[in-house]
Amino acid sequence: MADASIRVTGMSCAACSARVERSLSRTPGVSRANVNLMTGTATVAYDPARTSPHALTEVIRGTGYGAELPEPDLTLEAELEREDHQHAGELRLLRRKVALGLAAAVLTMVLSMPLTAPGHAGGADPFMRLMMWASAPLRQFAPGLFRLSPDLLRYLLLGITLPVVTWSGRQFYTRALAALRHRGADMNSLIALGTGAAFLFSLAATLVPGWFRARGLEPEVYFEAVVWIIALILLGNWLEARAKSRAGAAIRRLAGLRPERATVIRDGVEVELAIAAVLPGDELLVRPGQRIPVDGVVVEGASAVDESMLTGEPMPVTRRPGDELVGGTLNGNGALRMRALRVGRETVLSRIVRLVREAQGQKPPIQRLADRISAVFVPAVIVVAGVTFVTWWAIGPEPRLLNALVSAVAVLIIACPCAMGLAVPTAVMVATGRGAELGVLIRGGDALERAGSVTAVVLDKTGTITEGRPEVTAVTPAAAWLRAASGRTTAVGAGRGAAPPAGDSAAGEVALLYFAASVERLSEHPLADAIVRVAAARGVTLADPESFESESGVGVRGRVDGHEVRVGSRRLLAAADLRGASPADAGSASVFVMVDGALAGTITVSDPVKPGSARAIAALRDSGLEVVMLTGDRRDAAERVGASVGVSRVVADALPDEKLAAIRGLQQQGHVVAMAGDGINDAPALAQADVGIAMGTGTDVAMDAGQITLVRGDLRGVALAIDLSRATLRIVRQNLFWAFAYNVLAIPVAAGALYPLLGWRLSPALAAAAMALSSVSVVSNSLRLRRAGCVAAG
Repeated sequence: MADASIRVTGMSCAACSARVERSLSRTPGVSRANVNLMTGTATVAYDPARTSPHALTEVIRGTGYGAELPEPDLTLEAELEREDHQHAGELRLLRRKVALGLAAAVLTMVLSMPLTAPGHAGGADPFMRLMMWASAPLRQFAPGLFRLSPDLLRYLLLGITLPVVTWSGRQFYTRALAALRHRGADMNSLIALGTGAAFLFSLAATLVPGWFRARGLEPEVYFEAVVWIIALILLGNWLEARAKSRAGAAIRRLAGLRPERATVIRDGVEVELAIAAVLPGDELLVRPGQRIPVDGVVVEGASAVDESMLTGEPMPVTRRPGDELVGGTLNGNGALRMRALRVGRETVLSRIVRLVREAQGQKPPIQRLADRISAVFVPAVIVVAGVTFVTWWAIGPEPRLLNALVSAVAVLIIACPCAMGLAVPTAVMVATGRGAELGVLIRGGDALERAGSVTAVVLDKTGTITEGRPEVTAVTPAAAWLRAASGRTTAVGAGRGAAPPAGDSAAGEVALLYFAASVERLSEHPLADAIVRVAAARGVTLADPESFESESGVGVRGRVDGHEVRVGSRRLLAAADLRGASPADAGSASVFVMVDGALAGTITVSDPVKPGSARAIAALRDSGLEVVMLTGDRRDAAERVGASVGVSRVVADALPDEKLAAIRGLQQQGHVVAMAGDGINDAPALAQADVGIAMGTGTDVAMDAGQITLVRGDLRGVALAIDLSRATLRIVRQNLFWAFAYNVLAIPVAAGALYPLLGWRLSPALAAAAMALSSVSVVSNSLRLRRAGCVAAG
């Protein structure tokens, strides 16, 4: 299977995106299709043997909407810039259409006043009745206007309305016709039906007024209502589009961290090139105060680099030759020469931006409710409008036909499901962008929604609660091994001298490190790395093991200089006499070393607890969550770490399959489980958890290990992710409630439910204003999420 991302234009409501999604889902070879109204993108999983991205774009175009594929060679920054340019152009065009519509609306209102003044039949439109107060001063300042014949006024109104209908509001009619051709209906269908019916009625009254008079009807026109409806809906669309651009600002801020140009050294000459021209292996010069252009490694120089965009730490980190650099971080006061390793879409920053964009294009499960309602909502509204028209025509007051038309048009206009379609995706878009700014990468709306339902948080120890970079604090040779080794020759270290005499502790430590580190140098375990580092620091020259074997969660074994060496936990050495001192400091672990079947000694390794772990765990508990530590480390060390950070429930000595079983056990107890781990040894447990949270490590972000990635590797991000999810769900529920409540209350009012009791009716123009306001209010409510997480992130 392959994935394709296609830009879709012309969608305006949930019914639009639902129709495109249905068409794609029914296409042979498509296993999954997701169309996001907010971002205007379709994400499709398809079988390349049965269809292609170009064929999928034709499917979308066949539904009446525009579709285009992203250019394959376009950098992410260039793609964002292009989208910004297109969006700016759309805003300019929309602004011109709004300006024409509003100007025409005011003019048609003025010209319509004489038709609603005493002496002329009219006043059926409640909106124009509200404008009657202005007719008296207008009569005083422009008395000639009221002496014009009604027929001439109607033709003037027709001339003003035509440009608005054929240019400003053209897209409503063309898209409604496209939907009709494909046996569908959407927001444009409602607008086109409402304004089209009012316009055609007014056109007939203008061209053949005698037909109406012959049947006892005054030829009323509603050109001003048509123009006001189109103008107000366009104004709402413009405000909505501006708010959408603010919702996507987080991505642009992230992408803007990388400079546009870089200084490349080629053949000893400094050349300034566009960032897209930098190739892996290029040598670059980064001057003081400049941002690192791409991911790479320092080859010369030293400088303090501000990596707060990744780590969240305000203090700069010193980078020297051999240290890695991340594109987008800020160089301090030193000049650096670096070698490019990852460029373009492969850099950490680009991967983060891409991950956020993909997440914003996915739907959470709660969206399905809005989609199901939208699928039947527009046809239902058309039926309600038809019933309203027939009811008013049959039993309404005179003039019945005019009153029926006004009420039916009001129903069609006020029921446009814009707010319903924007309720969920706007919140998801803002939340995922805000999370990225705070170092929490959420892989889609599904994970975002599930995180809000979490009741238990399971935390790995090493690298999650602790720093994940252990340090050796003690090397303790076994006295019996020292005595047994006395008198034998053993190649140890650079000198390859005699084995340590009995009681020679310093030489015994070197010998113990020699055997242990020679085997551990082939292991990728953090404890192995600590042992190898301390051996190197003491100047011990290591041997190449003659054999090597690793058993996950247990330890390693190998042959060094003909000796059988085993290094690992108590499980590996269960048959040996392991009596001895246990480390008492929190976070310490004992690594046991056996040489030729005898206990050679222990190496005590301490993994310091991260400074913010205790506070993060307290925040999780305060949120009502059960916190569990799940680790493969031995129980005494795990319980000491748990006690130091406030975790009382500890599961220790757990192999990968036992971690998986522990997660399942919590789920069987009814918990919704979030698991935070390093994304490698904890992969089975992360996959089993309802929400898998991978701890990032700055330059090596485990983006594919969990549904949520904490780029900064800070445990506080777990609480932040859960808080952000809960805030998002709160906003989504508010949006959906008001969107549904708006339609439930507004449609009966527009149909005339209050007229028998209070004499109240709703003008189509006021209905258009209310509909536009509802969409803008939903987007504005979602934008409140841009302030989410301020406390947790602090």
